[in-house]
Amino acid sequence: QVQLVESGGGLVQPGGSLRLSCAASGIIFRFTAMAWYRQAPEKGRELVAAISRGATTTYADSVQGRFTISRDNAKNTVHLQMNSLKPEDTAVYYCNTGYFDSSRIYNSGIYWGQGTQVTVSS
Repeated sequence: QVQLVESGGGLVQPGGSLRLSCAASGIIFRFTAMAWYRQAPEKGRELVAAISRGATTTYADSVQGRFTISRDNAKNTVHLQMNSLKPEDTAVYYCNTGYFDSSRIYNSGIYWGQGTQVTVSS
């Protein structure tokens, strides 16, 4: 049974930082691409960042240079370091397992975490 458990969300002021973590089980983690998505109120779910099994990364334009995705294969965990946070980063953040296709586009899989709320507000 695949389980993805996110943690690390919370309330932070604009300009602040948060580090999200996603602990995975039930998959061969080191062979699996991972990603973070987010969904703001009344908006669709969007890809924030993804990392291949070889640690190649991709980011949404809106977070490029501010967010960093990383993975720890020894702990079956993927992290999202979020710096210089803005109010528009407010959303529920979800962890996902998926894959990169031949065009190096990340494709989401069927397994999702329960989400962790990130609120950026003064």
